Amino acid sequence: MANLNELKIRIRSVKSTQKITKAKQMVAAAKLRKAEEAATMARPYAERMEAVLANLASGVGDLSNAPKLLAGNGSDKVNLLIVATADRGLCGAFNTNIVRKAREAIVRLQGEGKQVKVICIGKKGRDQLKRLYGELIIKTVELSEVKKVGFANAKEIADDILSRFDEGEFDIAHLFFGKFKNVLTQVPTELQIIPAKAPEDADMPDLAGAVYEYEPDEEEILKTLLPRYVAIQMFRALLENAASEQAASMTAMDNATRNAGEMIDDLTLQFNRARQAKITTELIEIIAGAESV
Repeated sequence: MANLNELKIRIRSVKSTQKITKAKQMVAAAKLRKAEEAATMARPYAERMEAVLANLASGVGDLSNAPKLLAGNGSDKVNLLIVATADRGLCGAFNTNIVRKAREAIVRLQGEGKQVKVICIGKKGRDQLKRLYGELIIKTVELSEVKKVGFANAKEIADDILSRFDEGEFDIAHLFFGKFKNVLTQVPTELQIIPAKAPEDADMPDLAGAVYEYEPDEEEILKTLLPRYVAIQMFRALLENAASEQAASMTAMDNATRNAGEMIDDLTLQFNRARQAKITTELIEIIAGAESV
């Protein structure tokens, strides 16, 4: 059994840790409200963009005349995985779940004989992937110095990806991020952004039987719309990640605070028992000494 001084030191140490986790929980809770609001407000625009894209794509008769961002370049040999995680830890399994989904995709694609390249957005994703797939990582983007994620950050990343596609560095791009559902649930999500592929459950606009003629035609509109679509999806992923990170951090720190409290109770009980045993031993020694005299 540890002596009293050791128990005192451990209790003080756990109490200090508990203060840190409690403070971290409160900070995450304060940040979560704004991050959740930003992610929620971005969803309708992104979903409407998907619907418009699906509507325009359905009006393109011959995909050979469609922009490369919609029709692709005719190959699927080289796949680019954009893995968006956090730059910081202390957020439970948030980063690990996203990386696990990306690893599964890497194994699947390599098993099909395809080449894989990886761009990491966030240091935590890079740190986990480089252990097994370090040679696949071609770039890492860190957002730790950015106080607030904005569309400019997403557009900068999207422009780099689009330029790589134009230069023929890859054929298909997949985006991995954590979709915020609620405080307890963040869903690892994979989304193909190049060639653009609207979700099957995209909310198509109700035209009420009307027939629209586009000026300019669908192909010309898509040439302008598709690069923005990639940037919007990247922006949405960053906002979803920001909300998911704070929610996961708040939950993890709440669990850590409660676990620290339980540990303090156990250590305090051990300390009281050890002190009582020491007092009893001293009393026995005093009584025995008095009787011997």
